[in-house]
Amino acid sequence: MSKLSFDDHQPEKTSWEPVAKSYGKRIKEDDSFQAGMVFPGALKLLAPLPGKKYLDIACGEGSFSALVAKLGAEVTGFDISSSLIKSAEAKKIPGASFRVGNAKDFARYFGAGTFDGATCILALQNINDLGAVIKDASSVLKPGASLVIVLNHPMFRIPRQSAWGWEEGRNLEYRRIDSYMTENEIPILAAPSQGAKSVVTYSYHRPLEAYVRELSQNGFAITNLEEWTSNRFSDSGPRAKAENRARKEIPMFMAIRAKKM
Repeated sequence: MSKLSFDDHQPEKTSWEPVAKSYGKRIKEDDSFQAGMVFPGALKLLAPLPGKKYLDIACGEGSFSALVAKLGAEVTGFDISSSLIKSAEAKKIPGASFRVGNAKDFARYFGAGTFDGATCILALQNINDLGAVIKDASSVLKPGASLVIVLNHPMFRIPRQSAWGWEEGRNLEYRRIDSYMTENEIPILAAPSQGAKSVVTYSYHRPLEAYVRELSQNGFAITNLEEWTSNRFSDSGPRAKAENRARKEIPMFMAIRAKKM
């Protein structure tokens, strides 16, 4: 595949470069949400076809790109983290190429209408300029092509503004939401459970209407919206029944498929 020059990208404070190693290990775990829920769901929504060209925006270490390429499609993936891209390239995935690049400024590297589909999986919530990503995606997609976006659910998983609670009298686990409509930049510790040093990155909360607005203004029509609940299960403990009920009722992820008009 042809070489692309992404060498003039600018560093971003939201990059996962400082925790690239621990992130890569987590993705490989068989019980990760990516492996068990997110990637299969996104692949179904994208429905890639052999011989077609797809773009994986903020691709990380290439795990999802590999699934698309395995179906016979041609995939280009890019990410702001050079370490994650090195990991992706090391996999030597047939039909896939990877580059370091900024998700807010990538359309200039491709011709208009280059791709038959694109994905941005669990990344838009870590990018401060939503409009720039959607605008560039619209530019590089062919008419009728799909853009698949997967997010931590913007209503129920808001860093520092949502939490689990327990109502003793009803034996009920519930989700408390302290703020939803206000758009916020929220500092978070990246991968603290993986033993990484205290590295701060940022999450950008937006209400659902913000995603709908940007897609509409940039020539997309939403053709599907799915809300994915947890695939975990508690089989013991005094709160197991309530925990399992809450998992079924309160989604973890939201997926959008939008068509370029």
